[in-house]
Amino acid sequence: MLTKKQHELLIFINDRISETGVSPSFDEMKEALDLRSKSGIHRLITALEERGFIRRLPHRARALEVLRMPEGATVDTQPSPTQRGFRPAVVNADFKRAPAPSPRPAAAAMAGGSVDLPVLGRIAAGTPIEAIQHEVDRFAAPEAFLGKGDHYILEVQGESMIEAGIQDGDYVVIKRCNDAENGAIVVALVDDEEATLKRLRRKGASIALEAANPAFETRIYGPDRVAVQGKLVGLMRRYH
Repeated sequence: MLTKKQHELLIFINDRISETGVSPSFDEMKEALDLRSKSGIHRLITALEERGFIRRLPHRARALEVLRMPEGATVDTQPSPTQRGFRPAVVNADFKRAPAPSPRPAAAAMAGGSVDLPVLGRIAAGTPIEAIQHEVDRFAAPEAFLGKGDHYILEVQGESMIEAGIQDGDYVVIKRCNDAENGAIVVALVDDEEATLKRLRRKGASIALEAANPAFETRIYGPDRVAVQGKLVGLMRRYH
């Protein structure tokens, strides 16, 4: 899944390349998405690249190649965004920070000492999911596996945490919380729209979200840009 901004940027880049044969500049992308700075565009491009939607062509300025489009995306045969003004309506979702849930047990205990937990979609170990609040399934987890608190499950997509033993397709059990100790692996919401699974490092007044794969960069943010939405407490893996 892509965030709304990532989806909009991918559509804009694809339309511009189809129209002119050249990818748009960072200034053009910033203006099209109504962002305040180019750093936001850098983050979105990195996220799209990590997810395999685009790639940067080496030794060429402004060189991006669209590798694939999201499921259900269609080529727009109407005038391009640059001709009609960029007002895409490709995703209908609320990307605001979810309100804090009221305290409650993780779930009703099932027979055999297990607990029924909600699966709240996928999270990219490296890039975002759109929101951590939409239940798509339920899994039973051993009660002794959890401890106290409210828990949920996410399916991992991506390889940025493989050196922490977290692989693409794994299911991570997350304890819902709004803070975690330094070095914990957390679900972090960045700028109220990007959720990612990363190791939390506090560095002075900044917060670093650290990958466990040398191919992925550590990203550093101001403390007001990152909200912890849960802490990793368990892992489930399916063997085929």
